[in-house]
Amino acid sequence: MSPVETLRRTSGRALFARVGGPDGHEERERIHATAGPRQFAQDSEIARVHGDASMFVGGVRALLLQSLHPLAMAAVAAHSGYRGDPWGRLARTSTFLAATTFGTVEYARQSIDVVRTVHARVRGTAPDGRAYAADDPWLLRWVHLAEVDSFLTAHQRFGLRPLDAAGCDAYLAQAADVALRLGAVDPPRSRAEVRIAWQEFGPELGATQESDDVARFLLAEPPLPRAARGPYALLGAAAYGSLPRWAQREITAPWPVRGDPTVVRVGGHVATRAIRWALAGDPPPARPVD
Repeated sequence: MSPVETLRRTSGRALFARVGGPDGHEERERIHATAGPRQFAQDSEIARVHGDASMFVGGVRALLLQSLHPLAMAAVAAHSGYRGDPWGRLARTSTFLAATTFGTVEYARQSIDVVRTVHARVRGTAPDGRAYAADDPWLLRWVHLAEVDSFLTAHQRFGLRPLDAAGCDAYLAQAADVALRLGAVDPPRSRAEVRIAWQEFGPELGATQESDDVARFLLAEPPLPRAARGPYALLGAAAYGSLPRWAQREITAPWPVRGDPTVVRVGGHVATRAIRWALAGDPPPARPVD
């Protein structure tokens, strides 16, 4: 093996270990190598989006957006442990997305059941005095909206194979099927429905002290060694740059640049291409032939 390929494999394994957690490789083997029927084909739109390195940008963008709903953010701040165990939360989220996208129908069902059980226990009161529940179908709709809008936006900007118009709607419809099984009400199934959903949620959104803390944590004080903060800053800037202008006005960024300048897009492409190159050195196992 050449030194370049050795570096690629080492980098890919290290990156996956960080994202997938200590049990990541065992979970990946179970998700990809277990025989059985899948809900989504290997060449489906949801597999194309969720399997691309652009998800690293989309994930940061989704968290920034989700923080702008005060009730959703109150639940995250009180129950998710994102500050105390950020990598554990990332591993759980990435494993859930992989299981429901690439896993067998049975394993996807088990993963959804686990999340629903956890959500049923999350209750509390937001700083403004309103009660929240993690299994509230409307809040689940909000979390889903922020995720799919972010994943699709990042994919169309930084993905290896962006989708055409019909493919974008197909992705949203496929992702909506998972959201329904999680308990979300009326998840958007097309780009037109996404636009309507943003209008519906608009009056409920706004910055809070908790959302400012999330932005600072994700963009200015990430839990990374100094050597990794430079490359990560490219992802963070790309995520922030891809936000709609109204969201940028609500979210405090640690840099003076606003909007979506070319240099930010270029940085996003550099970062996602580097991640894609590294992960190709440690690919998931092939799906068995049924």
